[in-house]
Amino acid sequence: MKPLEFSEIRNIADYEAERKSWRPQVMALKDRRRIRLGEHMTFLFENRETVRYQIQEMMRIERIVEPEAIRHELDTYNELIPGPNELSASLLIEYETPAERAVKLRELLGLERHIWLEVAGRRTPARFDTRQISSDRLSSVQYLKFPLTAEQAARWKEGARLIVDHPHYRAEHRLTPAELDELGRDLTE
Repeated sequence: MKPLEFSEIRNIADYEAERKSWRPQVMALKDRRRIRLGEHMTFLFENRETVRYQIQEMMRIERIVEPEAIRHELDTYNELIPGPNELSASLLIEYETPAERAVKLRELLGLERHIWLEVAGRRTPARFDTRQISSDRLSSVQYLKFPLTAEQAARWKEGARLIVDHPHYRAEHRLTPAELDELGRDLTE
């Protein structure tokens, strides 16, 4: 999937004009690309549209109008777009209270060695953005990628499982046919 280009980003005024009609479409897309794993983890699988939406919303909220600042947002968020035979996700680790979150994010240290995508009988470890991990706790938002082999990409429609096997958090989800269809598009773009 090719990265977004500067020319694809709308200025704030143009974005405001299109936002009312575009936002519901993107929210529906995100709903199809969101996978809940257990009670406290949500994976949002990213693509060009979800990333473009994120950039546009950041520009809108932070009133970013300078070309250099827009390019910085573009460079930052383009890292979330999956490459060939790859899936990319934002992982949200969600606990209700700040106190609980502080404890659980420390307990989940090492999570980067415990998330897998299994396709065609082969487990692929998640590749985390290490800038989101410190030595004493995790960030509640993680960016990760799943680089698949050509065989896994070719056999994607046969089924896939998302797995977390951390000692303090275990969960698994077999992707539904609708999820396989939606995410499978990323492997062909």
